[in-house]
Amino acid sequence: MSRLFTPLALRGITARNRIFMSPMCQYSCAADGLATTWHLVHYGGRAAGGAGLVMVEATAVSPEGRISPQDCGIWNDEQTRAFAPITYFIRQQGAVAALQLAHAGRKAATAHPCRGGGPLAAGEGGWQPVAPSPLPFAADYPVPSQLTEAELERIEADFAAAARRARTAGFEVVEVHMAHGYLLHQFLSPLSNRRTDDYGGSPDNRLRFPLRVARAVREAWPAELPVFVRISATDWVEGGWDLPQSLELCRRLRECGIDLVDCSTGGLVPDAVIPAAPGFQVPFAAAVRQQVGIATGAVGLITDAEQAEQIIADGQADAVLLGRELLRSPSWPLQAAKRLGSETAWPEQYLRAR
Repeated sequence: MSRLFTPLALRGITARNRIFMSPMCQYSCAADGLATTWHLVHYGGRAAGGAGLVMVEATAVSPEGRISPQDCGIWNDEQTRAFAPITYFIRQQGAVAALQLAHAGRKAATAHPCRGGGPLAAGEGGWQPVAPSPLPFAADYPVPSQLTEAELERIEADFAAAARRARTAGFEVVEVHMAHGYLLHQFLSPLSNRRTDDYGGSPDNRLRFPLRVARAVREAWPAELPVFVRISATDWVEGGWDLPQSLELCRRLRECGIDLVDCSTGGLVPDAVIPAAPGFQVPFAAAVRQQVGIATGAVGLITDAEQAEQIIADGQADAVLLGRELLRSPSWPLQAAKRLGSETAWPEQYLRAR
């Protein structure tokens, strides 16, 4: 049997296969971060298409934590209720419903990428971003406000509260976003964290706040359900965050009770040279899995069934996360099962196409 189509058990949940949908912002929320029927159809379609786990996009734990005004939020009860029919449908199709919890930090208050991207002025719907240090993401971005100790405590509490709301909404997994240049990654990297207090300088200090958030989410989340963390394993910049630092972070995350590390890269600075190619980030997932002894997910230009199968069969990762390929082909898992000669359940409504 295909290894890609073997179940994966993590704490009290079992994904029917190792194909996970990667979180991808849709910039399609109604006012005040409310998920809409677009999200129901979008995520529901990938669950019906056979994915083992469907990860809903980066969802802000506070209003100022959004990347854009069109981002999902989970800082209030109305947002929680909006997610409930989405998680219900995902689970009804046999997939695990997951949610990525995020805070954009200095990359907040930007325009929809399809409408030009870039920072929004206050009159355009923008707001003042915050960060570990007053260093803008790029020359045309605003200087963020440096977070105080009291503000850090509030953000930590926001993540914990968001995790509790996610469970109320019906999610079975939460993922803490520590990647792609957003707030927690900004604390980790010496390129964006120039603090001189207990949260900056030494590697231990730069790890301090991200680990506080990881512990807070783990404690707020039911013990029988898993918590993931997405990391950028390298900044792809000399003197930045790198794999050895990522390995130490992952050792600490394992001690915090984190169940799987979702290994991506980059996003911290705009001028990094990233050697993108098929499977280029898989070695990072393999290194974390082998050297830390924690389950990992591999992501990044994984596009065909044989490639995904080999990653799992070789023990490089426990799951593969597909992003753009699932945008192109919502039923990719069903097609991959056929290519690999494996049995997988189809929705009865689609059996005529099997």
